[in-house]
Amino acid sequence: MLFMDETILTSPPPLRAKWARQGTQAVVPIIGDHKKRILYGTMSLRGSLLIHDTDQCNQEEFQIHLHMIRSLWRGWNLVLFLDRASSHKADESIFLAEELGIALRWLPVACPKLNPMDHLWRHIKGDVLANTPYHSLDEGIAQVHQYLQDIGPAGWMRKAGLFSEQFWLREYCAFLSNFAHRYKPLKIRGKSTDCSNRSAKSKYTLFGLTVSEM
Repeated sequence: MLFMDETILTSPPPLRAKWARQGTQAVVPIIGDHKKRILYGTMSLRGSLLIHDTDQCNQEEFQIHLHMIRSLWRGWNLVLFLDRASSHKADESIFLAEELGIALRWLPVACPKLNPMDHLWRHIKGDVLANTPYHSLDEGIAQVHQYLQDIGPAGWMRKAGLFSEQFWLREYCAFLSNFAHRYKPLKIRGKSTDCSNRSAKSKYTLFGLTVSEM
């Protein structure tokens, strides 16, 4: 069972409340351009995480991400929960998912709280990117990858709300709290896939566990 969501990163950092001297306004410096990058993310309820970095947000990139999902979770019966974005519901995307053996399940409209990846993106922006001007988007994305590596599977599952009593699949995930911390996190950069049409500008990082799931 997987959850997928994408988020947009921009050169100006996301703004959050911060301390400042009374009577003054907090200052957040920016680098002055308007570049953006898109991070596609898919999380398994068993602890693995796929991050796909690109500069496009369209059905082609989503289809590339579907190939990456199948490449990472080889041999598994996959059910992918995601929102109803047009790139997700495009006929070619749906046909490809069927061909790859990925069952798509649509989350209700305007219900991001049901998607653990949405919660994880929110924490990443607040903990890593908020009010922090990096010299480049590449540096910011590198910090995101390092953050995920540092907190490990138990950390990102907790940030995603999988251990919360309010999580709608809490009973299904009850065993995860004792599962994730027993394994050393593994990060693989630049691993080749069988995605022959993968964009040259797309990069991805696989985070996971050293178990048979990988």
